[in-house]
Amino acid sequence: MTTVIGSGNGGNFDHLFLDFMQMREFAKQPLIIKRAEGVWYEDVNGDRYLDGLSGIFVVNVGHGNPRVIDAMQKQLHEVAFNPPLHSTNIRALELAELIGSLTPGDLRTIKLFSGGSEATEAAMKLARQYHKQTGNPRKYKVISLYDEYHGSTMGALASSGVTRRKVAFEPFAPGYIHVFPPTCYRCPYGLDYPNCEVLCAKIVEEVIKKEDPSTVSAFIVEPISNTAGIITPPEEYFRIIREVCDKYNVLLIFDEVITGFGRTGQMFAAQTFGTTPDIICMGKGMASGYAPIGGIAFSDKIGETFLGTEEQQVQFNHGHTFGGNPLSCAAAIATINEIKNRDLPGRARESGRKIVERLHELDDSGMIGDIRGKGLLIGAEYVRNRTTKDQFEEKLRFGVQVGKAAIGKKLLLRSDPNWTAFAPPLIIENSEIETMMNRFKESLEQVFATTNGSRVTSTLSKA
Repeated sequence: MTTVIGSGNGGNFDHLFLDFMQMREFAKQPLIIKRAEGVWYEDVNGDRYLDGLSGIFVVNVGHGNPRVIDAMQKQLHEVAFNPPLHSTNIRALELAELIGSLTPGDLRTIKLFSGGSEATEAAMKLARQYHKQTGNPRKYKVISLYDEYHGSTMGALASSGVTRRKVAFEPFAPGYIHVFPPTCYRCPYGLDYPNCEVLCAKIVEEVIKKEDPSTVSAFIVEPISNTAGIITPPEEYFRIIREVCDKYNVLLIFDEVITGFGRTGQMFAAQTFGTTPDIICMGKGMASGYAPIGGIAFSDKIGETFLGTEEQQVQFNHGHTFGGNPLSCAAAIATINEIKNRDLPGRARESGRKIVERLHELDDSGMIGDIRGKGLLIGAEYVRNRTTKDQFEEKLRFGVQVGKAAIGKKLLLRSDPNWTAFAPPLIIENSEIETMMNRFKESLEQVFATTNGSRVTSTLSKA
């Protein structure tokens, strides 16, 4: 592999694997971050990159926040770890109370973990044990959506619908069923909204009936699907899903690992979409990346099922060593208070509108077929022909090339072959949005010029 040469600024990549990376390719032009502040990263060469993705949908309150850092420093002088089989800590109690005051409905019971995969895994286990303790021991199946991603642990991955991330680890345990997502721009049923009457939601009832309702435990869903391309459901979707789940005693789990804590313009996407699930999974932006943390919030109805005497043994039989870690909890409390006190969800709504406006300007190019999302979670899908919705040839990996071009222009985005996502820290300023969108526009122009000629270059230059 490659050794990065510099004054202690690099290292040998023979000893490190990164997420979803071909390490030999990464080592050819490695990006090694040295410091960060606000919405900016700086690498070991002194180059500054605009963080258009909040790291990976994580750094909601920005890098180098002094109040979060101060809270963590104070906590380090008190206690950094408590014995989890014997105790809890003050920060964990404070964090649980804080989250319980912000979640919708009666989702007031909190269990804390180290990250998002732990949270989604725990939510599905909680659902299974809940049904066993309420007289429905045959309820074990989990319904989820194709193209969504719920985490890297085996249960979370089994419930995911992203082929390229899961096939290497198959087969999984039985009981995971997938249905098509609410992809209105490319309806898998060949219908058009609203004439479709939201078939993608109504078909969930038919699947439950075909599987036998007495065997179906939970429906887990990302309110806005990242890996599917920032798929944003129509207004009625979650209302219908909620009614179906209630009808068949199926727990509705919102995977808000990405959408939680202000990202969609409300504290939780459940509030953005006006639907209260039975369980919310949290992670990523919960502590803005200052320390690893995740959690679930669940309803009083579920929580009461796990309260009993030692003889009854009805406690939730699940745990992780670093769940409720005091240092992580201190970071999360400070982060959430920043989001609340500075009304960062409101700021996300305003900033998101500005990004959408700029994308609509670029829409004259004919290469952006659809713009979707909520708050500061915005996606743009690329097309070769906007009338027919034809995509660029698969081998071009058009969106991936746009993402690589953006890195060359010192901008970090989330890009797949057919789409790009914009999710900067919630604190981003208007001038920084302009910088981000200008660099994106230049990246789009560059890739189009090198892959498809100059048919729209002149149009792009007007945007």
